[in-house]
Amino acid sequence: MTKPATQLVTTKDALRAARARLEGPVAVVMTMGALHEGHLSLVHRAREVARHVILTDFVNPLQFGPGEDLETYPRDLDADLALVDGLVDLVFAPSVEEMYPVLPPAVSVSAGRLGTALEGAARPGHFDGVVTVVTKLLQLTAPEVAVFGRKDAQQLAIVQALVRDLDLPVRIEAAPIVREPSGLARSSRNVRLDAAGREHALALSRAVRAAEAAAPSAPGIRVALADAVSAGSPGVRWDYALALDPVAFEEIADDHAGEVLVVMAAHVHGVRLLDAAVVEATPS
Repeated sequence: MTKPATQLVTTKDALRAARARLEGPVAVVMTMGALHEGHLSLVHRAREVARHVILTDFVNPLQFGPGEDLETYPRDLDADLALVDGLVDLVFAPSVEEMYPVLPPAVSVSAGRLGTALEGAARPGHFDGVVTVVTKLLQLTAPEVAVFGRKDAQQLAIVQALVRDLDLPVRIEAAPIVREPSGLARSSRNVRLDAAGREHALALSRAVRAAEAAAPSAPGIRVALADAVSAGSPGVRWDYALALDPVAFEEIADDHAGEVLVVMAAHVHGVRLLDAAVVEATPS
């Protein structure tokens, strides 16, 4: 397959004009830049399911709360462009002023009940900011498919609900988590970890493996996660490590049967990291 000539667009008008020239199915991969192999796996999946790929590269201020890392979030557009050159058709990298002429916007989207649990409880308003920008970007890119990673499991569930409940004409494609050789889930925030931090961050992937090893026992999965948190780890402050029903997004009971969404978040050397997995539980 011939590699596409990657075009950078920075305004909504330029995006609409470039999008109109793309014939055939289009997939979008939404990112906040600081691209890594995890993002590339989303791009590769997008190329498998569509003829054309649009990548968005925008650090969305609406999803950052007071005291969070908006100002220090890594940004390197030139490096991002070099990484995806020839892999995507368009890179949409707007300014904040281009995306939000008025900030905060007069009208926004609510993530509802799902947006107030777990990550939403720790970061009030975060998911409202996510679904607002996702809705805008879906409108602007008009894709047939949008590819999201499973690492941000709650975000994926909320975006799926957004599309379902608002009847948005797009299919959400969930892509597997990409890990470093050590097992650490790839994240743009990993660059802020020093060698000791990266070692301590492996507490999350160890907890994932413990939950996977405990499956298919629902009580065993819950115990494995509770043990991971109670055991503690140097440099790690756990927020949660839970086994959830992927539909209700509530903790599973001991008699749960079917898919289990394992989700966790922890601060490692001051950097907030996420990890996740999907396992199967069967009646004991």
